[in-house]
Amino acid sequence: MKARITDRAIKGFTKPERGSLIVYDREVPGFGVRLTAGGSIGFILNYIINGRERRYTFAGWPELSSEAARRKALDLRGGVDNGIDPLEAKQEKLTAPTVADLGNLYLERHAIPKKRQSSADRDADLIKRIIVPELGKRRTLEVTTWHIETLHNRMKATPYQANRLLALLQKMFELAIKWKLATENPAKGIERYHEEPRERYLSVDEIRRLIAALEAYSKFTTKAGQPKIHAGKEKSANIIRLLLLTGARRGEVTGAQWDQFDLAAGTWTKSSAHTKQKKTHRVPLSAPAMQMLAALHERRSESPFVFASENGHQGELKRAWAAICKAADIKDVRLHDLRHTFASIIANAPGMTLQVIGGLLGHTQTATTKRYTHLFDDPMRKAADLVGVAISAGKADVVTIGRVGK
Repeated sequence: MKARITDRAIKGFTKPERGSLIVYDREVPGFGVRLTAGGSIGFILNYIINGRERRYTFAGWPELSSEAARRKALDLRGGVDNGIDPLEAKQEKLTAPTVADLGNLYLERHAIPKKRQSSADRDADLIKRIIVPELGKRRTLEVTTWHIETLHNRMKATPYQANRLLALLQKMFELAIKWKLATENPAKGIERYHEEPRERYLSVDEIRRLIAALEAYSKFTTKAGQPKIHAGKEKSANIIRLLLLTGARRGEVTGAQWDQFDLAAGTWTKSSAHTKQKKTHRVPLSAPAMQMLAALHERRSESPFVFASENGHQGELKRAWAAICKAADIKDVRLHDLRHTFASIIANAPGMTLQVIGGLLGHTQTATTKRYTHLFDDPMRKAADLVGVAISAGKADVVTIGRVGK
Protein backbone atom coordinates (compact mmCIF):
# COMPACT_ATOMS: atom_id res chain seq x y z
CA MET A 1 0.00 0.00 0.00
CA LYS A 2 1.38 3.40 -1.01
CA ALA A 3 0.34 7.02 -0.43
CA ARG A 4 1.94 10.39 0.11
CA ILE A 5 2.48 10.36 3.80
CA THR A 6 1.17 13.50 5.48
CA ASP A 7 -0.22 14.21 8.92
CA ARG A 8 -3.70 14.40 7.41
CA ALA A 9 -3.26 11.08 5.61
CA ILE A 10 -2.03 9.39 8.78
CA LYS A 11 -5.13 10.54 10.64
CA GLY A 12 -7.24 8.82 7.99
CA PHE A 13 -5.44 5.48 8.11
CA THR A 14 -7.32 2.61 9.83
CA LYS A 15 -5.33 0.51 12.23
CA PRO A 16 -5.32 -3.26 11.53
CA GLU A 17 -7.41 -5.64 13.63
CA ARG A 18 -4.24 -7.55 14.49
CA GLY A 19 -0.53 -7.33 13.76
CA SER A 20 0.66 -4.24 11.91
CA LEU A 21 0.09 -2.37 8.69
CA ILE A 22 2.77 -0.47 6.73
CA VAL A 23 1.97 2.32 4.31
CA TYR A 24 4.90 3.38 2.12
CA ASP A 25 5.44 6.87 0.80
CA ARG A 26 5.10 7.40 -2.94
CA GLU A 27 8.03 9.83 -3.13
CA VAL A 28 10.82 8.67 -0.79
CA PRO A 29 11.87 5.04 -1.45
CA GLY A 30 11.57 2.85 1.64
CA PHE A 31 10.03 5.58 3.81
CA GLY A 32 6.80 4.54 5.46
CA VAL A 33 4.52 4.62 8.46
CA ARG A 34 3.63 1.54 10.48
CA LEU A 35 0.32 1.20 12.37
CA THR A 36 -0.19 -1.54 14.94
CA ALA A 37 -3.37 -3.13 16.26
CA GLY A 38 -2.47 -1.58 19.63
CA GLY A 39 -2.75 1.90 18.14
CA SER A 40 0.93 2.92 17.97
CA ILE A 41 2.16 4.72 14.87
CA GLY A 42 5.82 4.95 13.91
CA PHE A 43 7.97 5.92 10.96
CA ILE A 44 10.26 3.39 9.26
CA LEU A 45 12.83 3.24 6.51
CA ASN A 46 13.55 0.13 4.47
CA TYR A 47 16.96 0.13 2.82
CA ILE A 48 19.55 -2.20 1.33
CA ILE A 49 23.19 -2.04 2.42
CA ASN A 50 25.96 -4.52 1.69
CA GLY A 51 23.41 -6.70 -0.08
CA ARG A 52 21.16 -6.91 3.00
CA GLU A 53 17.65 -5.48 3.26
CA ARG A 54 17.06 -3.84 6.62
CA ARG A 55 14.30 -1.89 8.36
CA TYR A 56 14.92 1.00 10.70
CA THR A 57 12.24 2.48 12.99
CA PHE A 58 13.30 5.99 13.91
CA ALA A 59 10.41 7.97 15.41
CA GLY A 60 6.77 7.92 16.51
CA TRP A 61 3.83 10.00 15.36
CA PRO A 62 2.57 12.58 16.32
CA GLU A 63 5.74 13.26 18.39
CA LEU A 64 7.48 13.75 15.05
CA SER A 65 5.50 15.30 12.20
CA SER A 66 5.31 13.59 8.84
CA GLU A 67 7.36 16.36 7.17
CA ALA A 68 10.09 16.14 9.78
CA ALA A 69 10.08 12.35 9.40
CA ARG A 70 10.36 12.73 5.62
CA ARG A 71 13.44 14.94 6.01
CA LYS A 72 14.92 12.46 8.47
CA ALA A 73 14.30 9.60 6.03
CA LEU A 74 16.07 11.52 3.26
CA ASP A 75 19.04 12.14 5.55
CA LEU A 76 19.16 8.45 6.46
CA ARG A 77 19.04 7.45 2.81
CA GLY A 78 21.91 9.82 2.11
CA GLY A 79 23.90 8.09 4.84
CA VAL A 80 23.10 4.67 3.42
CA ASP A 81 24.36 5.83 0.02
CA ASN A 82 27.66 6.70 1.78
CA GLY A 83 27.87 3.30 3.47
CA ILE A 84 26.40 4.26 6.85
CA ASP A 85 24.01 1.68 8.30
CA PRO A 86 21.42 3.45 10.53
CA LEU A 87 20.83 0.31 12.61
CA GLU A 88 24.53 -0.14 13.33
CA ALA A 89 24.90 3.57 14.14
CA LYS A 90 21.99 3.30 16.58
CA GLN A 91 23.58 0.28 18.26
CA GLU A 92 26.88 2.15 18.56
CA LYS A 93 25.08 5.00 20.32
CA LEU A 94 23.44 2.60 22.77
CA THR A 95 26.78 0.98 23.64
CA ALA A 96 28.96 4.11 23.52
CA PRO A 97 30.56 5.14 26.82
CA THR A 98 28.95 7.88 28.86
CA VAL A 99 30.54 11.26 29.43
CA ALA A 100 31.29 10.08 32.97
CA ASP A 101 33.21 7.14 31.49
CA LEU A 102 35.05 9.51 29.17
CA GLY A 103 35.98 11.70 32.14
CA ASN A 104 37.54 8.73 33.92
CA LEU A 105 39.44 7.70 30.78
CA TYR A 106 40.65 11.26 30.29
CA LEU A 107 42.06 11.43 33.82
CA GLU A 108 43.56 7.94 33.69
CA ARG A 109 45.16 8.10 30.24
CA HIS A 110 45.88 11.79 29.77
CA ALA A 111 45.64 14.16 32.74
CA ILE A 112 47.32 12.11 35.49
CA PRO A 113 50.26 10.74 33.46
CA LYS A 114 50.85 13.79 31.23
CA LYS A 115 49.88 16.94 33.15
CA ARG A 116 51.20 18.60 36.27
CA GLN A 117 49.48 17.35 39.42
CA SER A 118 47.87 20.71 40.09
CA SER A 119 46.42 20.81 36.56
CA ALA A 120 45.23 17.22 36.78
CA ASP A 121 43.61 17.98 40.13
CA ARG A 122 41.77 20.99 38.65
CA ASP A 123 40.53 18.85 35.77
CA ALA A 124 39.35 16.15 38.17
CA ASP A 125 37.49 18.77 40.22
CA LEU A 126 35.67 20.17 37.15
CA ILE A 127 34.75 16.69 35.98
CA LYS A 128 33.41 15.64 39.38
CA ARG A 129 31.71 18.89 40.34
CA ILE A 130 30.23 20.07 37.01
CA ILE A 131 30.66 17.73 34.03
CA VAL A 132 29.40 14.51 35.60
CA PRO A 133 26.30 16.04 37.27
CA GLU A 134 25.36 17.92 34.08
CA LEU A 135 26.40 15.55 31.27
CA GLY A 136 27.66 12.38 32.93
CA LYS A 137 24.76 10.08 31.99
CA ARG A 138 24.73 11.03 28.31
CA ARG A 139 26.47 8.83 25.77
CA THR A 140 29.46 10.45 24.08
CA LEU A 141 27.78 10.02 20.68
CA GLU A 142 24.65 11.80 21.90
CA VAL A 143 26.25 14.99 23.22
CA THR A 144 25.69 17.95 20.93
CA THR A 145 27.08 21.47 20.71
CA TRP A 146 23.76 22.66 22.12
CA HIS A 147 24.29 20.65 25.33
CA ILE A 148 27.76 22.09 25.92
CA GLU A 149 26.90 25.63 24.84
CA THR A 150 23.92 25.61 27.22
CA LEU A 151 26.18 24.56 30.10
CA HIS A 152 28.76 27.18 29.12
CA ASN A 153 26.08 29.89 29.00
CA ARG A 154 24.83 28.99 32.48
CA MET A 155 28.32 29.69 33.82
CA LYS A 156 28.71 33.15 32.25
CA ALA A 157 28.82 34.78 35.69
CA THR A 158 32.22 33.10 36.18
CA PRO A 159 33.82 33.51 32.74
CA TYR A 160 37.23 32.17 33.75
CA GLN A 161 35.82 28.91 35.08
CA ALA A 162 33.35 28.65 32.18
CA ASN A 163 36.22 28.91 29.70
CA ARG A 164 38.36 26.39 31.58
CA LEU A 165 35.41 23.98 31.51
CA LEU A 166 34.96 24.51 27.77
CA ALA A 167 38.66 23.90 27.13
CA LEU A 168 38.51 20.70 29.18
CA LEU A 169 35.49 19.39 27.27
CA GLN A 170 37.17 20.23 23.96
CA LYS A 171 40.20 18.16 24.96
CA MET A 172 38.09 15.29 26.30
CA PHE A 173 36.15 14.97 23.04
CA GLU A 174 39.30 15.45 20.97
CA LEU A 175 40.67 12.36 22.70
CA ALA A 176 37.31 10.58 22.39
CA ILE A 177 37.57 10.95 18.59
CA LYS A 178 41.12 9.60 18.70
CA TRP A 179 39.94 6.65 20.79
CA LYS A 180 36.98 6.03 18.43
CA LEU A 181 34.48 6.86 21.19
CA ALA A 182 33.00 9.85 19.34
CA THR A 183 32.77 11.00 15.75
CA GLU A 184 32.83 14.76 16.27
CA ASN A 185 33.80 17.33 18.88
CA PRO A 186 30.64 19.08 20.14
CA ALA A 187 32.71 21.56 22.18
CA LYS A 188 34.59 22.86 19.16
CA GLY A 189 33.67 26.26 17.79
CA ILE A 190 31.90 27.60 20.90
CA GLU A 191 32.98 31.17 21.56
CA ARG A 192 34.73 31.74 24.86
CA TYR A 193 33.87 34.59 27.21
CA HIS A 194 36.13 37.59 27.43
CA GLU A 195 38.42 37.43 30.43
CA GLU A 196 39.75 40.59 31.98
CA PRO A 197 43.49 40.19 32.58
CA ARG A 198 44.11 39.84 36.30
CA GLU A 199 46.78 42.19 37.60
CA ARG A 200 46.78 41.86 41.37
CA TYR A 201 50.06 42.70 43.04
CA LEU A 202 50.76 43.15 46.72
CA SER A 203 51.67 46.62 47.85
CA VAL A 204 54.56 47.29 50.22
CA ASP A 205 52.19 47.57 53.17
CA GLU A 206 50.38 44.37 52.19
CA ILE A 207 53.69 42.51 51.98
CA ARG A 208 54.63 43.71 55.47
CA ARG A 209 51.28 42.59 56.85
CA LEU A 210 51.59 39.26 55.08
CA ILE A 211 55.04 38.64 56.57
CA ALA A 212 53.73 39.44 60.05
CA ALA A 213 50.74 37.12 59.56
CA LEU A 214 53.05 34.31 58.39
CA GLU A 215 55.19 34.74 61.50
CA ALA A 216 52.15 34.58 63.79
CA TYR A 217 50.24 31.85 61.96
CA SER A 218 51.98 28.82 63.43
CA LYS A 219 52.54 30.19 66.94
CA PHE A 220 50.32 29.47 69.92
CA THR A 221 50.55 29.53 73.70
CA THR A 222 49.83 26.49 75.84
CA LYS A 223 47.59 26.58 78.89
CA ALA A 224 50.76 26.67 80.95
CA GLY A 225 51.77 29.84 79.14
CA GLN A 226 54.52 28.21 77.08
CA PRO A 227 55.03 29.41 73.46
CA LYS A 228 54.75 26.60 70.94
CA ILE A 229 54.87 26.07 67.19
CA HIS A 230 52.14 24.14 65.34
CA ALA A 231 54.12 21.90 62.95
CA GLY A 232 51.42 21.63 60.28
CA LYS A 233 50.74 25.36 60.21
CA GLU A 234 54.47 26.11 60.19
CA LYS A 235 54.85 23.92 57.11
CA SER A 236 52.08 25.79 55.31
CA ALA A 237 53.58 29.15 56.29
CA ASN A 238 57.00 28.09 55.00
CA ILE A 239 55.52 27.01 51.67
CA ILE A 240 53.94 30.44 51.30
CA ARG A 241 57.24 32.09 52.30
CA LEU A 242 59.08 30.19 49.59
CA LEU A 243 56.41 31.12 47.04
CA LEU A 244 56.90 34.76 47.98
CA LEU A 245 60.68 34.55 47.89
CA THR A 246 61.06 32.65 44.61
CA GLY A 247 58.04 33.46 42.44
CA ALA A 248 57.69 29.73 41.81
CA ARG A 249 54.42 28.00 40.99
CA ARG A 250 52.59 26.32 43.85
CA GLY A 251 53.14 22.81 42.50
CA GLU A 252 56.87 23.46 42.10
CA VAL A 253 57.17 24.42 45.78
CA THR A 254 54.87 21.81 47.30
CA GLY A 255 56.51 19.06 45.21
CA ALA A 256 60.09 20.28 45.76
CA GLN A 257 62.62 17.63 46.78
CA TRP A 258 65.90 18.08 48.61
CA ASP A 259 68.02 16.77 45.74
CA GLN A 260 66.86 19.75 43.65
CA PHE A 261 68.64 22.23 45.93
CA ASP A 262 72.32 23.08 46.13
CA LEU A 263 72.39 25.23 49.25
CA ALA A 264 76.13 25.79 48.99
CA ALA A 265 75.78 27.23 45.49
CA GLY A 266 72.41 28.78 46.28
CA THR A 267 70.52 27.22 43.36
CA TRP A 268 67.28 25.34 42.80
CA THR A 269 67.06 22.99 39.82
CA LYS A 270 63.38 22.28 39.29
CA SER A 271 62.49 18.90 37.85
CA SER A 272 60.85 18.89 34.42
CA ALA A 273 58.02 16.86 35.97
CA HIS A 274 57.01 19.86 38.07
CA THR A 275 57.52 22.75 35.64
CA LYS A 276 54.80 23.98 33.33
CA GLN A 277 57.06 23.79 30.28
CA LYS A 278 58.18 20.22 31.13
CA LYS A 279 61.81 21.40 31.08
CA THR A 280 64.45 21.39 33.80
CA HIS A 281 64.67 24.93 35.20
CA ARG A 282 67.65 26.14 37.25
CA VAL A 283 67.29 29.36 39.25
CA PRO A 284 69.37 31.19 41.90
CA LEU A 285 67.99 31.55 45.41
CA SER A 286 67.96 34.73 47.49
CA ALA A 287 69.70 34.82 50.86
CA PRO A 288 66.43 34.63 52.85
CA ALA A 289 65.29 31.63 50.81
CA MET A 290 68.58 29.82 51.41
CA GLN A 291 68.43 30.65 55.12
CA MET A 292 64.94 29.21 55.44
CA LEU A 293 65.81 26.08 53.46
CA ALA A 294 68.99 25.54 55.46
CA ALA A 295 66.99 25.66 58.69
CA LEU A 296 64.47 23.18 57.30
CA HIS A 297 67.27 20.93 56.03
CA GLU A 298 68.79 20.66 59.50
CA ARG A 299 65.61 19.06 60.84
CA ARG A 300 64.45 17.22 57.72
CA SER A 301 62.85 13.78 57.89
CA GLU A 302 63.76 10.76 55.78
CA SER A 303 61.31 11.90 53.12
CA PRO A 304 62.83 13.24 49.89
CA PHE A 305 60.27 16.07 49.92
CA VAL A 306 61.06 19.42 51.49
CA PHE A 307 57.47 19.76 52.69
CA ALA A 308 56.76 16.13 53.48
CA SER A 309 53.43 14.71 54.64
CA GLU A 310 52.04 11.28 55.35
CA ASN A 311 50.86 10.95 51.74
CA GLY A 312 54.05 12.24 50.13
CA HIS A 313 54.16 16.02 50.19
CA GLN A 314 52.03 18.89 51.38
CA GLY A 315 49.50 20.06 48.82
CA GLU A 316 46.39 21.68 50.32
CA LEU A 317 46.87 25.34 51.26
CA LYS A 318 43.39 26.78 50.80
CA ARG A 319 42.45 27.05 54.46
CA ALA A 320 45.89 28.20 55.53
CA TRP A 321 46.00 30.91 52.87
CA ALA A 322 42.49 32.12 53.74
CA ALA A 323 43.39 32.37 57.44
CA ILE A 324 46.67 34.18 56.77
CA CYS A 325 45.04 36.67 54.38
CA LYS A 326 42.34 37.35 56.94
CA ALA A 327 44.91 37.97 59.66
CA ALA A 328 46.88 40.24 57.31
CA ASP A 329 43.71 42.05 56.18
CA ILE A 330 44.54 41.30 52.54
CA LYS A 331 41.61 40.84 50.17
CA ASP A 332 41.17 39.37 46.70
CA VAL A 333 44.59 37.75 46.53
CA ARG A 334 45.36 34.27 45.24
CA LEU A 335 48.50 32.31 45.98
CA HIS A 336 49.43 32.72 42.32
CA ASP A 337 49.43 36.51 42.81
CA LEU A 338 52.60 36.07 44.88
CA ARG A 339 54.27 35.06 41.62
CA HIS A 340 52.94 38.19 39.93
CA THR A 341 54.20 40.31 42.83
CA PHE A 342 57.66 38.72 42.65
CA ALA A 343 57.86 39.41 38.90
CA SER A 344 56.56 42.98 39.07
CA ILE A 345 59.14 43.94 41.70
CA ILE A 346 62.00 42.62 39.59
CA ALA A 347 60.58 44.31 36.49
CA ASN A 348 60.93 47.67 38.22
CA ALA A 349 64.34 47.11 39.75
CA PRO A 350 67.26 48.95 38.09
CA GLY A 351 69.07 47.00 35.39
CA MET A 352 66.58 44.15 35.15
CA THR A 353 65.49 42.88 31.71
CA LEU A 354 62.71 40.74 30.31
CA GLN A 355 65.24 37.95 29.83
CA VAL A 356 66.16 38.01 33.53
CA ILE A 357 62.51 38.01 34.60
CA GLY A 358 61.61 35.24 32.18
CA GLY A 359 64.60 33.20 33.30
CA LEU A 360 63.63 33.42 36.96
CA LEU A 361 60.00 32.58 36.27
CA GLY A 362 60.74 29.82 33.78
CA HIS A 363 58.97 31.49 30.86
CA THR A 364 59.74 30.15 27.39
CA GLN A 365 57.88 32.95 25.57
CA THR A 366 58.90 36.60 25.87
CA ALA A 367 55.26 37.61 25.37
CA THR A 368 54.41 35.91 28.66
CA THR A 369 56.90 38.08 30.52
CA LYS A 370 55.84 41.39 28.95
CA ARG A 371 52.83 41.67 31.24
CA TYR A 372 55.23 42.67 34.03
CA THR A 373 56.98 45.55 32.26
CA HIS A 374 54.63 48.33 33.30
CA LEU A 375 56.03 50.75 35.89
CA PHE A 376 55.13 50.91 39.55
CA ASP A 377 55.78 53.60 42.10
CA ASP A 378 58.96 53.82 44.15
CA PRO A 379 57.52 52.23 47.32
CA MET A 380 56.75 49.14 45.29
CA ARG A 381 60.37 48.96 44.21
CA LYS A 382 61.46 48.99 47.83
CA ALA A 383 59.43 45.81 48.35
CA ALA A 384 62.27 43.98 46.62
CA ASP A 385 64.37 44.41 49.76
CA LEU A 386 61.49 43.35 51.97
CA VAL A 387 60.87 40.03 50.22
CA GLY A 388 64.50 39.31 49.52
CA VAL A 389 64.14 39.09 45.76
CA ALA A 390 66.18 42.15 44.76
CA ILE A 391 69.94 41.92 44.37
CA SER A 392 70.68 45.02 46.43
CA ALA A 393 71.82 44.68 50.04
CA GLY A 394 68.73 44.75 52.21
CA LYS A 395 67.73 45.70 55.69
CA ALA A 396 67.55 43.41 58.68
CA ASP A 397 63.91 42.77 57.84
CA VAL A 398 65.04 40.66 54.90
CA VAL A 399 66.70 38.17 57.22
CA THR A 400 63.80 37.79 59.61
CA ILE A 401 61.40 36.67 56.90
CA GLY A 402 63.23 33.38 56.57
CA ARG A 403 63.58 32.52 60.26
CA VAL A 404 61.84 29.33 61.21
CA GLY A 405 59.77 29.04 64.32
CA LYS A 406 60.56 32.48 65.70
